[in-house]
Amino acid sequence: MSRRGSGNSRSATGMPDERTDARERALILLYESESKAVPPSEVLATQISPADEMTTLLVKGVEANQPALDAAIAKQSKGWTLQRMPSIDRNVLRIAAFELMGRPEVPVAVVLDEAVELAKRFSTDDSGRFVNGVLSALVPILRAP
Repeated sequence: MSRRGSGNSRSATGMPDERTDARERALILLYESESKAVPPSEVLATQISPADEMTTLLVKGVEANQPALDAAIAKQSKGWTLQRMPSIDRNVLRIAAFELMGRPEVPVAVVLDEAVELAKRFSTDDSGRFVNGVLSALVPILRAP
């Protein structure tokens, strides 16, 4: 997993953005889980430093809803099977789809922007556009008005 960018995320005020960092940590844990073929909750439990509340919520939320998330993602990712997607893209999509479905207090624009930025930082040059396209198709399905 390559990392573009430099260090911790910063908000517009220059302060660390804890929510962005939590999404990044969740992505790393889900990637590790998939790479090692162990459940995400097991990876979460074996961390030296306990994960923060939001990271834990995202990892456990993806794990608990993964079959439904994967089905929704697969249906909207035209021409791409889940298995064919880069692992980072797949896990970014899972996190964002979970947020669309299970965190109605988070604005859609925030979910999409954060996911696209993660994909751009950690995956391929085309991943940002791909993630944006799939998530845009998922919004009316996962986020009830």
